[in-house]
Amino acid sequence: MVNPQQTRQTSGTSPRIVLVLGDQLSFDIAALVEADTDRDIVVMAEVAEEAGYVPHHKKKIAFLFSAMRHFARDLENRGWTVAYTCLTDPGNTGTIAGEVARALKQYEAGSVLVTEPGEYRLKAEIDRWSDKFGVDVTCLEDTRFIARHAEFRAWAEGRKQLRMEYFYREMRRKTGLLMQGDQPEGGKWNFDSENRKPAKSDLFMPRPFTVQPDDITTDVLELVETEFTDNFGTLKPFPYAVTHEDAERALSHFVETALPCFGDYQDAMLTGEPFLYHSLLSLYINAGLLDPLHVCQRVERAYYEGHAPLNAVEGFIRQIIGWREYVRGIYWLKMPGYTEENYFNATRDLPDFYWTADTDMACLAAAIGQTRDTAYAHHIQRLMVTGNFAMLAGVNPKQVHEWYLAVYFDAYEWVEAPNTIGMSQFADGGLLGSKPYAASGNYIHKMSDYCSGCRYDVKDKTGENACPFNALYWDFLIRNADKLRGNPRLGQVFRTWDRMGDDKKDAYRARAAQVLDAL
Repeated sequence: MVNPQQTRQTSGTSPRIVLVLGDQLSFDIAALVEADTDRDIVVMAEVAEEAGYVPHHKKKIAFLFSAMRHFARDLENRGWTVAYTCLTDPGNTGTIAGEVARALKQYEAGSVLVTEPGEYRLKAEIDRWSDKFGVDVTCLEDTRFIARHAEFRAWAEGRKQLRMEYFYREMRRKTGLLMQGDQPEGGKWNFDSENRKPAKSDLFMPRPFTVQPDDITTDVLELVETEFTDNFGTLKPFPYAVTHEDAERALSHFVETALPCFGDYQDAMLTGEPFLYHSLLSLYINAGLLDPLHVCQRVERAYYEGHAPLNAVEGFIRQIIGWREYVRGIYWLKMPGYTEENYFNATRDLPDFYWTADTDMACLAAAIGQTRDTAYAHHIQRLMVTGNFAMLAGVNPKQVHEWYLAVYFDAYEWVEAPNTIGMSQFADGGLLGSKPYAASGNYIHKMSDYCSGCRYDVKDKTGENACPFNALYWDFLIRNADKLRGNPRLGQVFRTWDRMGDDKKDAYRARAAQVLDAL
């Protein structure tokens, strides 16, 4: 790894510091497009502050450090001068601001150029740098996203409810993906109703793309094992791509082996099958190793070539140009303050088993266990297992948010916070979702095989051996009835409760209290 000490001499013009952050590993990131290869200094740094502001999964830290080191090497091969600071290098200040200040002094630079970061706290800090350092600081909007900030604000203005479906249609029209003129391919915008099949254990399951660690990654793994011993998660095996080339191979592998069945089984859960037909590409897209529009175009091509059905291709594209773009828009529209939302005034601490997977509830043990081992769980495991339980139990949504931000390899606050605060916990009171994603054990029983190996009985509603989700579901609704009874999508649910006899109601509430006391 080159860590240049010399000051670049230019013809009377001081260089700029071009800061590239760990999730900006794209050759066409705005700051690099604006910069001058012959004049400017690219600064990249592994700093303790960013690695430790939440207890990140070991695999997440290892992925980012290795991908950063590989990207720095590739930039040098393209002619850039890169000042790269490793975590344990002498003089490492431990902060992004400290490394920028050090580089400004070392290279006698006159200004700073950076692409907007993905977290509000860091953007707020960068906005203060001009006064702090006494130089011009230019922060460019991140052009890797399809919807610009102004575009999303214009779409959201005047709307009482910001529903993703309508925003998604605008993104389809803008990109032309799966469009026939101004009409959607297949005559419908959304094929989600076809994407809810439970999986069976005798299905052929493709294996995810894997990469053997090279020397750079091996050095990083040793660093993480030494410096982050107490962090959550299992570090090895480490099978993930850390370069653009290998990320492209991962994309091709997904399209060839898993995309055709992705739609049918994207909501399914199976014991011992953490990946099923999912792509695992969010890791690479969110860090910049894959371009999201390029990924969608590659997947779209598979449909027109007859390799994958429309429900699979549309469902995948919707997650990227619909949901991913939408939650990013929500984040920047509502920050600061969005991560403090707590519509139900939930105050319970996050249960310890979220860090250990030590619970008799088979679904939670499976989802948390695979999160510990792989830094990954798919969207239904996050929403309807770990997220659902936390909301039903009344866990403080900020603690849930910080857990999701820490444990998943694709989690950055701009994408994670709206998914957690808004969709998973309904803590924003319905800005993002039309109703809470609350469910009893029956949903998990329908979409997984977890219940067959659980010590609790999903068919038992209120006894000591009853699935905890069953009683917690009703307890959550009644606990928050003053805020939920008026929701038109929950009217039938409350009418069912109202028809119950008092003994049955009391049994549900007593069982819920038993479960909550045990937490």
